[in-house]
Amino acid sequence: MSKTENNIILPGAMIGMLGGGQLGRMFTSAANELGYRVCVVEPDEHSPAGQIADEHIIAAYDDESALHYLADNCAVVTTEFENISAPALQSLAEKTLVRPRAEAIEKAQNRIVEKAFIRECGLLTAPYGVITTSSEIATAIEEVEFPCILKTARFGYDGKGQITVHSADEVKDGYAHFNSADCVLEQRIDLDIEISVVLARNSAGEAHCHPVAENIHVDGILHKSIVPANVDESISKAAQAAAIRMADKLDYIGVLAVEFFVSKQGELLVNEIAPRTHNSGHYSLDACVTSQFEQQVRMVCNLPFGDTQLLSPVVMVNMLGDLWGEDHPNWSSVFSNPASKLHLYGKKEARVGRKMGHFCILDKDIETASNTADAIFQTLCSESKC
Repeated sequence: MSKTENNIILPGAMIGMLGGGQLGRMFTSAANELGYRVCVVEPDEHSPAGQIADEHIIAAYDDESALHYLADNCAVVTTEFENISAPALQSLAEKTLVRPRAEAIEKAQNRIVEKAFIRECGLLTAPYGVITTSSEIATAIEEVEFPCILKTARFGYDGKGQITVHSADEVKDGYAHFNSADCVLEQRIDLDIEISVVLARNSAGEAHCHPVAENIHVDGILHKSIVPANVDESISKAAQAAAIRMADKLDYIGVLAVEFFVSKQGELLVNEIAPRTHNSGHYSLDACVTSQFEQQVRMVCNLPFGDTQLLSPVVMVNMLGDLWGEDHPNWSSVFSNPASKLHLYGKKEARVGRKMGHFCILDKDIETASNTADAIFQTLCSESKC
């Protein structure tokens, strides 16, 4: 089988996936529906993606034998999340196609590098300072106004690796708490709304966006996405244009998500980049002609774009392990609503803060959809006593 850049990879081929979580599971399902086989590399033997993949290699993401197997047996390899070793991806790319490129993924692995890249693209971020040694704390503080969020530069997600600080002393204590790891000190902005864009870009440099999502977080974890977002069309278009600009600069191939803050002053600020499918794009499974996961398959295999048209207003609600309590939730409140769509990720163990699944509510009226979603979630929560 040809592995050249310009060739379409047809159904029947094997796609490699580094990462076996819920994003990998939904990608695998989309790939299988299109007739592709998927080989997942994931150290967790009970991983969500590994359970349904055609092949599951239980190994570390940088395991040499696993990477050799992918190179020999897969027409293309993609990634589920950003914390995959860039050198491992670069080595793999010498033998087979890797989409997106290691260089693009590497930009999102470090908040310091990521924020500098965003500004290089001519886009705005919240004011921030960089702390790589204790001697830089004073300089970083000069760049911001309190209150701020101190964030570790690497391996932070879903509210992890960050704390709110209100003074220089709290910054020093927080830096020590993070064992003097590299950090960014980011000013907390006067926030109006949070939104995100999921886009797909192909090897020819063409890009298509899914509809913009409005996102509500609780304790740093996405709780609810509302589509269409309640923002002016000018903001939606500016966010999509900004996301495409960054994808172009990265020479990106695949699906990319960008999170934005919209301040009460109307400023559009880039929060972070995710070089992968995204939690806030899960609504696309039920409410769009083409989901973000099918689009990812299409991009890495050099197929034409799928239609991203929104078929219905939709609200997506995350379900964390908190809802499970001592047993599985009672799903009656979800199934009793004919406009609901339940998605469970097959995780064996429920833990507080762990993403276990999500549900979507579709309705021609977005306010009705949101109220229905809230009512179902509250019922689940009250029954589990979370």
